[in-house]
Amino acid sequence: MTGSKGEGTRPQKNMNDFGPPPSTIINQNETFAKVVFKPSVVQQAKIAQNGILGDFIIRYDVKREQSIGDIQVLNGYFVHYFAPKDLPPLPKNVVFVLDISASMVGTKLRQTREALVTILRDLRPQDRFSIIGFSNRIKVWKDHLLPATPDNVRDGKIYIYHLSPTGGTDINGALQTAIKLLSSYVAQNDIEDRSVSLVIFLTDGKPTFGETSALKILRNTKEATQGQICIFTIGIGNDVDFKLLEKLSLENCGLTRRVREEENAGAQLIGFYDEIRTPLLSDIRIDYPPGLVEHATKTLFPNYFNGSEIVVAGKLADSKLDRLPVQVTASNSKKFVILKQDVPVGPRGPGSGVAETPGPAGGRNHVQRLWSYLTVRELLSSWLQSDREPEKARLRLKAQALALAHRFLTPLTSMELPQPGPGARAPGDPPGPPAAEAQPGPVLKKPYDARIKISKTSVDGDPHFVVDFPLSKLTVCFNIDGEPGDILRLVSDHMDSGVTVNGLLIGAPAPPNGHKKQRTYFGTITILINKPERSYLEITPSRVILDGGDRLVLPCNQSAVVGSRGLEVSVSANANVTVTIQGTIAFVILIHLYKKPASFQRNHLGFYISDSKGLSSNCHGLLGQFLNQDAKLSEDPAGFGQNLTSPPLPREEGLPETILKVQGRRVPVVWKQRKIYNGEEQVDCWFARNNAAALIDGRYEDYLASHPFDTEKTLGKSRRPKTGSLCNHNA
Repeated sequence: MTGSKGEGTRPQKNMNDFGPPPSTIINQNETFAKVVFKPSVVQQAKIAQNGILGDFIIRYDVKREQSIGDIQVLNGYFVHYFAPKDLPPLPKNVVFVLDISASMVGTKLRQTREALVTILRDLRPQDRFSIIGFSNRIKVWKDHLLPATPDNVRDGKIYIYHLSPTGGTDINGALQTAIKLLSSYVAQNDIEDRSVSLVIFLTDGKPTFGETSALKILRNTKEATQGQICIFTIGIGNDVDFKLLEKLSLENCGLTRRVREEENAGAQLIGFYDEIRTPLLSDIRIDYPPGLVEHATKTLFPNYFNGSEIVVAGKLADSKLDRLPVQVTASNSKKFVILKQDVPVGPRGPGSGVAETPGPAGGRNHVQRLWSYLTVRELLSSWLQSDREPEKARLRLKAQALALAHRFLTPLTSMELPQPGPGARAPGDPPGPPAAEAQPGPVLKKPYDARIKISKTSVDGDPHFVVDFPLSKLTVCFNIDGEPGDILRLVSDHMDSGVTVNGLLIGAPAPPNGHKKQRTYFGTITILINKPERSYLEITPSRVILDGGDRLVLPCNQSAVVGSRGLEVSVSANANVTVTIQGTIAFVILIHLYKKPASFQRNHLGFYISDSKGLSSNCHGLLGQFLNQDAKLSEDPAGFGQNLTSPPLPREEGLPETILKVQGRRVPVVWKQRKIYNGEEQVDCWFARNNAAALIDGRYEDYLASHPFDTEKTLGKSRRPKTGSLCNHNA
């Protein structure tokens, strides 16, 4: 772990902690810090009985003085970081505007009430506030701002709890009332008493009462604020007019956040408020001499909040320039701050204060990329705000060109994924698994990418294993009834291809009148890739953690593609995760989510082997042992061909019993139908009973892993697993 600016990193610990956990090693100097956490199994057991499951968090900061900030220069481009600390906070004038229309009834209103109560407790004595609840009527707590005294905060909490949902949504009326409250207070108070005026606006819908035109609401709001009041908006749920909220914030020096239907609105509101709770400066302006700097990004900022950072990037007009004059002006409480410095930007010597570090391998200029990123982001903001088509077209083309040149994925650019390889269904082939179209049912349906190839060889559900033998056109299936907490070896090829796949079982009660005492599902799939370099993947229904040197967390409710060193991970939102290794191994992990799960249902994963060409003949595991095997029936049962895709004659499932020859063993099997893919596709298979005791090598206990990234595959050794997560692997 290194400091983000290379200026004296200082790992910090929480005041409530008693020091770092066992095995933590910290090495640091003035410009670098490295934190290693590698606990042994014994050390893990001392921390938690079942092993460590959680995030290992490192808190750190960089040493800063009250100066113009830190500047980095590389090949003619510069980036300027400005993040002053230890300043007295500016007073806030804040109006909380809460949607109390009928659609907010229930959980949403309860959560936002509780969050606002928490926020009111956080106000400082010098802050002033008021509260507005709006539906088709505007309900104002007080017609003027009040100081945040204990009595006023208590009365504000009571008012919040008395707000009841009813009626429509008058967004324009609520905003105009809030802005009027703030403008009146600022106009009546000493102009030298500098403060920051904010509206925190929360809604779950579209304007349905009063002024309903989005363009007129935007125009009315901008005219009323006159650039003196910042509007921070939060949109809840799927029915909110998020474009309107986004424009309201962009045009009025604020920020916006979207809270999904399934997320906790209260927690999101508190997190959003934490970003703006402590204003330190207002009216910040950063100046560089016009003849020395070209194409600088945004240099005017209405506010600076504690914990944030102002970043400006640009290009030096003269690459041989030795010094760059920089001036920062801003307001802090009753003081006007002016900071000036001539920053050395020529050849670096020890103690120069400005570092020019070499670019990464491959010649990419990371400072130029940061300038490009900031420029694209500002162009997109201008594009969103513009109402004139010629200007929008110009901004769009400029943003697209810059994004394509530096390979940024934006709303105006697209990303091409690799074309399907050999074996993907071609026109005229039998159809593959059907798309899970939106239709009634408890499972959250999601479209499948037609380019994803999913074979029958898989484990899904409770858990049901399916093995496809393409040469003999046979499909075999079996169940494994494990215990919650068991970690099963699915694919073990660590010594050859370097790939290991394990699955952690979670438990649930059995359905009413079922024959099982409990159900088990895969709650976590872990994949260790050891070649060419070691990478760890931990996949759950909610997130994917990729650790290949740098730890990356991808939420499963957002589509994304990442890859490096022959490994590609593609997330299709709330649908599946595809892992491709060296182009010759591919796994698809299906995500099964429930809107309103029954007691016996759990969000879980299904594991499908899409491409196994890169796995060796020594591959093992509950699924891996069959990948290079073939099977055949001892005799062709009456009425059936060996291709069981479409049995020609009807037959009662499970009768009679037949012998399957596989891996030199004779396995009693019965014919059966099994649902795979999205729970609707039927597959005909030969079912091996008794936990597949006669089918698999060894016993069930031989497939128990000791931890999620265990690579050992020796049979005949029974071990009980310990749960864990990616943050504490020791493989």
